Amino acid sequence: MIEHHVRVHPSADRLPREEQLAWKLAAVATATEELDPGSAAMAVNRVIDNASVAVASLLRRPVAVARAQATAHRATAPGATVFGTGHRVPPEWAAWANGTAVRELDFHDTYLAADYSHPGDNIPPLLAVAQHTGRTGADLLRGIVAAYEVHVALVRGICLHAHRIDHVAHLSAATACGIGTLLRLPTETVYQAVQQAVHTTTATRQSRKGEISSWKAYAPAFAGKAAIEAVDRAMRGETSPSPVYEGEDGFLAWMLDGPQSDYTVLLPGADEPRRAILDTYTKEHSAEYQAQAIIDLARRLREKTGPLERVRSVVLHTSHHTHNVIGSGAGDPQKFDPTASRETLDHSIPYILAVALEDGVWHHERSYAPERARRPETVELWQRISTVEDPEWTRRYHDPDPERRAFGGRVVITLDDGSVIEDELAVADAHPAGARPFDRPAYQRKFRTLSEGIVAPAQQDRFLTAAAGLAELHAADLDELFPAVDTEAVRTYDATLPKGLF
Repeated sequence: MIEHHVRVHPSADRLPREEQLAWKLAAVATATEELDPGSAAMAVNRVIDNASVAVASLLRRPVAVARAQATAHRATAPGATVFGTGHRVPPEWAAWANGTAVRELDFHDTYLAADYSHPGDNIPPLLAVAQHTGRTGADLLRGIVAAYEVHVALVRGICLHAHRIDHVAHLSAATACGIGTLLRLPTETVYQAVQQAVHTTTATRQSRKGEISSWKAYAPAFAGKAAIEAVDRAMRGETSPSPVYEGEDGFLAWMLDGPQSDYTVLLPGADEPRRAILDTYTKEHSAEYQAQAIIDLARRLREKTGPLERVRSVVLHTSHHTHNVIGSGAGDPQKFDPTASRETLDHSIPYILAVALEDGVWHHERSYAPERARRPETVELWQRISTVEDPEWTRRYHDPDPERRAFGGRVVITLDDGSVIEDELAVADAHPAGARPFDRPAYQRKFRTLSEGIVAPAQQDRFLTAAAGLAELHAADLDELFPAVDTEAVRTYDATLPKGLF
């Protein structure tokens, strides 16, 4: 890997474009050719994973709204498919609808380092562009692997959340790079697209603070749509704010660490294998990733606690990120509000821990149902749960060795007689270093579970066969990556929505 030091430069420096981070990201994308077999196999897993959560969310309101907006823009041929409809629309609108469907349940892959990310959010816009431009499955695979490579590098090297910048700013750069790889665009074109994408998708983290709204699902879809439009403009010869990262009025200088910014981004050399996707991991439970290990730990703890009305307090000792983003360190009273939105509850570790202790299972719908959140005994337990930052868990969260990195914590339960029960778990069971790492059969089971009653068994088989053979798919075969669903149910639900502009 090559270390690239990124800092602010005054305009008088006339920083050569080849020394700019956006160019170096573009160069990684355009040099991505022969794929590492493990990376290609994992990319297939993530295509399956995305489809699983997309079909499970089709009858949720934010997804239906995005779908309605997209299908109002019918494409001239060829266009790209919208999940659940069979309709083709312009690729940027397909990315909008499908990206929202993938993100709605907070149930696909994740990568945590200096910043947060859901690199699977790159796939909907890449698939849309591949369909629209007649690219093959092999082209799509190359684009996915390149997008993950760039996304992971940015998340490792540049922290956004410390400055309350939403993580989709890294996503849009990665998506622009993945599209460039997919289409085999010149480095110059991808460079311009990256800068336009970053410039237009930098937003605050208020979308994930306090009462969290449906925009949490829309934000990555918006970034994917913006990246497609940025690539289109760059292909037409348009330029962009430059240097977008290093400029004295740019991203680092005014959004991040200021004029003294100094970051290190590790990128592979031209001939190095692209393996960053193998450092990412998916979710077994539909909740913020930092809750995954805690749900697994709760299942273990509930066997030791006895009747939960005896619990006086529950304290989760965990990392700075977990405490301050989804724990009581966030200072958000909404995280303890039984009338809060689903989006808020899936970012409330006190709520998640209370329900997991009571139920011993986690379900993407039932665990968030309003009647579940308002159950009196749950609310009572929930109010007795808090989090604290433990420096050792923070250190483990940032350990440079993926094998030692930890995203869990230690739970201390004090009972009414003063006795204490405690246990800890470093990573979720489904994590690559966990007790039951997700493998291809696990991804396939997740798809069959989430698509049950939505996708007929024969159509489930058809989709899984197509996904497994992604590298050999011809352009026309990419349609098979959209499982056939009951479109009448989708149309019936969509008809209940209020109308907008389109």
